[in-house]
Amino acid sequence: MRELKGTPWHPHRGFETVTYIIDGIFDHQDSNGGGGTITNGDTQWMTAGSGLLHIEAPPEHLVVSGGLFHGLQLWVNLPAKDKMMAPRYQDIRGGTVQLLSTPDGGALLRVIAGELDGHAGPGITHTPITMVHATIAPGAEVTLPWREDFNGLAYVLAGKGSVGAERRPIHMGQTAVFGAGSSLTVRADEKQDAHTPDLEVVLLGGQPIREPMAHYGPFVMNTKDELMQAFEDFQKGRLGTVPAVHGMTAGGPQD
Repeated sequence: MRELKGTPWHPHRGFETVTYIIDGIFDHQDSNGGGGTITNGDTQWMTAGSGLLHIEAPPEHLVVSGGLFHGLQLWVNLPAKDKMMAPRYQDIRGGTVQLLSTPDGGALLRVIAGELDGHAGPGITHTPITMVHATIAPGAEVTLPWREDFNGLAYVLAGKGSVGAERRPIHMGQTAVFGAGSSLTVRADEKQDAHTPDLEVVLLGGQPIREPMAHYGPFVMNTKDELMQAFEDFQKGRLGTVPAVHGMTAGGPQD
């Protein structure tokens, strides 16, 4: 769990932000007209593309009440051919993800994007990507088929366990990077902390883009010149303007 914080209006270009909220509430708005409120199990998949401004923050009433949230945000790179595409926003509700379970019932799998063993999630991606949230009961083990041309990562949201055939230990806040192969194995320890009944893991993988990357601040491009152009475009107002919408201020949403 994290203390509630948000961001003021800021620009992005050349990649996608993927915000996944497990517990709590988060508001989002962008200068392209996308946005909304996400809560338990919802995902906002924002393709910045050629550029936009956006803001994200918990609602004021949650801040005042001292509420907490639990979630993560990924930055997903775009291939060079898509970096200047028109911005796009996907609102992926928790009820629309593909729910799967292991044969022994020891793990619940939520396929948010991509495909897992023939089951497709609702998220649309520009390069082949798979994103799965797995809840694994104490002592249970899950081995998932994985494309051999994908890399593979496991990020622990909560709990402790092990990964791979060697059962290398991993705990909350750590990321495991898998080597080559056609499957991923994750196991939950028999004993978990009292406040963490299960092992919660986000499994990520994709087909490597294998292109040069130049990253600075809110921009992810292929060259330094493209980065400089992005900053110039932002300074000259070419990435959009802050919309005048009731309830949203330059510092965040207000009740």
